Amino acid sequence: MPNINLPEKLYYSINEVAQAFGVNASLIRFWEKEFEIIKTTSGSSKFSADDIQKLKLIYHLVKERGFTLEGARQRLKEEKQKTLDNFALIEKLEHIKQTLINIKESLGE
Repeated sequence: MPNINLPEKLYYSINEVAQAFGVNASLIRFWEKEFEIIKTTSGSSKFSADDIQKLKLIYHLVKERGFTLEGARQRLKEEKQKTLDNFALIEKLEHIKQTLINIKESLGE
């Protein structure tokens, strides 16, 4: 899962989002059109924090789990809440793992 470092604000530009994910803006634009769960502001490609979470989920399904676009769309359509809940759990576990690694490294020094 990419480490998304974005400053805290209401909306992010497509270039900020693409840079945070380490992908081209064209891929973000493509996902925006392909996945109806992403609702940008007034078609201006301004992404909210909620949109960023959904993009993280799409990234996880497509880039990390190897789903096809159609497979990811179907998964989100049929099991949206379960998929979102599982993804939230994965994110929390990743955070806990990183915290434990940091503690281990600080104890070793």
